[in-house]
Amino acid sequence: VQLQASGGGLVQAGGSLRLSCLASGSIFSIDAMAWYRQATGKQRELVARINSGDSANYADSVKGRFTVSRDSARNTLYLQMSSLKPEDTAVYYCNAAVITTDWRRIESWGQGTLVTVSS
Repeated sequence: VQLQASGGGLVQAGGSLRLSCLASGSIFSIDAMAWYRQATGKQRELVARINSGDSANYADSVKGRFTVSRDSARNTLYLQMSSLKPEDTAVYYCNAAVITTDWRRIESWGQGTLVTVSS
């Protein structure tokens, strides 16, 4: 199972970006999917998580600014980021809890996409 994240880039403070994460491989189903981020010198932190029923939760620091969504038919996870702040600068990683076609439950990570917010 592979996760491919995309959509990062350089944006000015107050701007918006949309991240995408496509899951591929021997996937039977996907349970929860999530976005994490890691800024330089800091630990990786949860940004947003969405379960298979589309119920989402967010880190306090992004509530009201970020929206997580998924297209289960396309095994794709999204993160719409608005009102970006310099402190949102980080590498963003997608994560998925996957049931494989041979009935294993695995946790898969994407390679990360860099978001840089300039002041």
